[in-house]
Amino acid sequence: MSTYQTITLKRGKEESLLRFHPWVFSGAIANLPQSVEEGDLVRVTASDGRFLGVGHYEVGSIAVRILESEDIELTPGWFATRLEQALALRRKLGVIRPDNNTYRLVHGEGDFLPGCVVDIYGNTAVLQAHSPGMHYARHILAKALVDLPGAGIANVYYKSETTLPYKARLDPVNDYLIGGFETNVSMENGLLFNIDWLKGQKTGFFVDQRDNRALLEHYSRDARVLNMFCYTGGFSVYAMRGGARVVHSVDSSAKAVTLTDANIALNFPGDTRHTAYAEDAFKYLAEMPDGAYDLIILDPPAFAKHRSAIKNAMVGYRRINAAAFRKIAPGGILFTFSCSQAISREQFRLAVFTAAAQSGRRVRILHQLTQPADHPVSIYHPEGEYLKGLVLAVE
Repeated sequence: MSTYQTITLKRGKEESLLRFHPWVFSGAIANLPQSVEEGDLVRVTASDGRFLGVGHYEVGSIAVRILESEDIELTPGWFATRLEQALALRRKLGVIRPDNNTYRLVHGEGDFLPGCVVDIYGNTAVLQAHSPGMHYARHILAKALVDLPGAGIANVYYKSETTLPYKARLDPVNDYLIGGFETNVSMENGLLFNIDWLKGQKTGFFVDQRDNRALLEHYSRDARVLNMFCYTGGFSVYAMRGGARVVHSVDSSAKAVTLTDANIALNFPGDTRHTAYAEDAFKYLAEMPDGAYDLIILDPPAFAKHRSAIKNAMVGYRRINAAAFRKIAPGGILFTFSCSQAISREQFRLAVFTAAAQSGRRVRILHQLTQPADHPVSIYHPEGEYLKGLVLAVE
């Protein structure tokens, strides 16, 4: 039996844990020892004393993130085993190949490490904590990462300044825990990308769109392509390799446009088919000529990061998709996405459906997209499925 302090739940509040959901909400707790601090490992028991799990405690709506269903001590070896299991799955998936060294190694609850995200870029792991407990475990995780057999990880960069609860007062510093900067160029499906893990969004790159970028390449031949909210230009690079006639990338951030241009130059030096614009997406769509593009990608940042913003987010998704439906050339293909966890798949489809109806165009669904397999979703934690996408044929 573990030696951790015990949190006891109210009567009947153990049902979700018995169904293997990994979260304990604060309202379910009957007894919280006064000496428990944020980030501590705790035992969780039902009102009748039955053991339910071991997890990290934190202040907030989600009070405990369950890590283990057995009543054991979570040693550095326990964390190392979890990482080895995650690596074994990625090898089975085939995402670790000579032409692909960019992948997600740990996807929180989907890899039974709630509050932890690890993305791999070549020999650098970018570690991100979303809970105080994982923040305190960062050095254990970093050592386990470089010790992973055959993973080839030499550097571990910690990037959690914007992902940890601000009320926890942890004052995280983004910095290398092990190693240092060697190169920021990594490879995805044979294409090269500059990854900005120092100042970029998320861990520096949207690894979750890898499979969807590959699908877009299939549709790009001879197409006039518009990549909205381009960020690092991932979709643009794939469209170029797919044989697009012209590719235009748009982002409101001048820095993103510069990074997109750099990634195009890295793969297609001197190629004149690509132009990037630092401009507001809604303004660009409103002012561009009708029928100017055969293939449009809408991959906006999360319009709703919290449930309170769902109503405004739905308006945003309808507006941006309606504009694309009005302007895309007849016979065109629209790739449209939502990365908002607060927006359900059904809500997103409703927003796109409404936009299509407003445009009066005939629209068919060709593909329904999600995150790739190296972003697994625990069947007991459907909240882990956040990326939603549709590929639409527009007549």
